[in-house]
Amino acid sequence: MKHCVLVFCSLFVGVSFGTAFANDVASVAVQTQEPRRGMVPDIVTAYGMVGPAFNGNMTLSFQQEGRVLAINVTPGEKVKAGARLLEFGASAVAISAYEQAVSAANTAREQRVHTAELLAQRLATHDQLAQADKAVADAQAALEAMKREGADQPRQTLTAPFDGIIAAIPVSQGDRVQPGIALMTITRQDGLVATVGIEPEARFRVHVGDPVELVPLSGKERAKGRILRVDSVLNPKTRLLNADISVPPGSVVSGAAFKAEITVGNLTGWIIPHDAILRDAQGEYLFQAMETTAARVDVKVVGSTGADDVVEGALDPKRPVIVEGNYQLTDKAAIRQGAAQ
Repeated sequence: MKHCVLVFCSLFVGVSFGTAFANDVASVAVQTQEPRRGMVPDIVTAYGMVGPAFNGNMTLSFQQEGRVLAINVTPGEKVKAGARLLEFGASAVAISAYEQAVSAANTAREQRVHTAELLAQRLATHDQLAQADKAVADAQAALEAMKREGADQPRQTLTAPFDGIIAAIPVSQGDRVQPGIALMTITRQDGLVATVGIEPEARFRVHVGDPVELVPLSGKERAKGRILRVDSVLNPKTRLLNADISVPPGSVVSGAAFKAEITVGNLTGWIIPHDAILRDAQGEYLFQAMETTAARVDVKVVGSTGADDVVEGALDPKRPVIVEGNYQLTDKAAIRQGAAQ
C-alpha cells in the first residue's frame, strides 16, 4: 500500500512539473517600455561635400603677355588679403607696345600744338584742329587703358584680393603666358558651402533658411548652417536635387564629406523605439502588453529621430509597449516579463 502511494505521488509531481514547463514554453519572454507622446524635429538627411560657392571663387590674371617669374604659394594654402602670390614679368613685345603707345600720345600732342599754331596763322582750319584734338584724346585713352592693365610696369606682383584659400595654380614658374590667361584661382575664406543631394520626394519639405547640422563622415567636429539654395532640376549624375548649405568660416575644409541633418519642422505622436515597430503585408504594427498576453496595434510611422520612430495609432497609454521579444509574437500570444530569448 505504501508503495502505491509513493508511485501516485511521483506521478502527480511529474504531471504538475510538466504542466508548468509546458506553460513556460508556450509564453514568450519580453521586455516592455511605457509609451509616451512628444514632439521631435522632422529631419531630412542628405549627403554631400564641401566646396566653393558659385560666387566664391576668383580667377586672377594679367591682361598682357609675359612670363611667370616666381610662384610664392601652393594650392590649398590659406592666405591673407594683400599676400604676394606670384611674380610676373612683361614680355619684350608688351613693353614695346606700351612704349609705342607713349610715343603715339606724345606725337599726337605735338601735332595738336603745331595745328593750333597754323590755325593762328590762318594756315589750318578749325576742322583740322578738331581732328588733332581727337587724335590726342584717342592716343591718351589708349595709353591710360594700357596703364590700367599694368603695361607701364615691366614687373608686377599678383596679390590676394581678400582672405582666402588658393584653389588652383594652372601655370608653372617660367611659363610664358598670353594676356588674360588664368594664373591662379582663389576661394574666399567665407565662400565655401556644403553641397548635398536631396531626394526628389523631399523637395517641397526643404526650404531656404532651414537649419542644418553637418555631421562629418570622418572626425567629430560638427558644424551648423542653413539652406541657401535648392535646385529645381535633378543632377544628371546623381538623380538628386542639389542644395547648398552655408558653413561657418574656418569650420570646414574644402573637399570634406558630410551628412546633413536638415530640420524641416516638427513631428508629434507616440515616440517608440525603432525595434518595437514590425511590418507585414497589412502594414506597420507593434504589440502592447495586456497583463499576460500581447495585443497587436496597427500604427503608421510618420518620422524617425535617432533610435526612435514617431508613430500614429490607437495605443493605450496605460499599456506598456513590447520592445524586445516582439518578433516571436502574434496577437493574443502569451507573454511573461524577462530577458528576451
